[in-house]
Amino acid sequence: MNLISEVKHLIKKELLLEWRSKYTLNGVLLYVVCTVFVCFLSFVSVDKITWNALFWIIMLFASINAVSKSFLQESKGRQLYIYTIASPTALIISKTVYNVLLMLLLTVIALAFYMLVFDYVPEDLPMYLLATFLGSLSFSTIFTMISAIASKAGNGGMLMAILSFPIIIPVLVVLIKLTKNAIDGLDRSVSWDEVGILLVINILVMAVSLLLFPYLWRD
Repeated sequence: MNLISEVKHLIKKELLLEWRSKYTLNGVLLYVVCTVFVCFLSFVSVDKITWNALFWIIMLFASINAVSKSFLQESKGRQLYIYTIASPTALIISKTVYNVLLMLLLTVIALAFYMLVFDYVPEDLPMYLLATFLGSLSFSTIFTMISAIASKAGNGGMLMAILSFPIIIPVLVVLIKLTKNAIDGLDRSVSWDEVGILLVINILVMAVSLLLFPYLWRD
């Protein structure tokens, strides 16, 4: 019960800080809207494969901008204060949950605007929405873990890019395959393997985060 209480208060802290500044949300929304509009102006016509690839490129960089600041933007004083009042397990869980909620909000807005601008809807929209949900979950868990590691080293931005590349590429490959199945309107039984792979990746990343973060936080 103590862990749940700590997680709730830390999530509330993240929400209050975001509500006061709105820096992350407004910045990423502006990036998404501008990028989608530039893509629309740049391409005379877009086939469905290109449409899908563009969407995941946009969401990849949007998630990096949104999630990478989880630990990198925390000052030394704030980190020390949190260290004295909360457990490392509660901190990593709260950061991950907050980033998942943030990415889900951004993904819904981005997808709705993207479909509106390009005037295209995937054949199997529910499966595409499931894929975007799993993609948001994957980006959130992976980049939260990498941000925690990078925050303990100098030049965290560069280190985050290096560490995240080999992890995020397999996720992107699975996501693109899953969303392509949804765009083509294939039978949903074809896509369950990719859904299972994404769920397993998320479980493994979260388990590794819970195991490693207490040692990082003590440093």
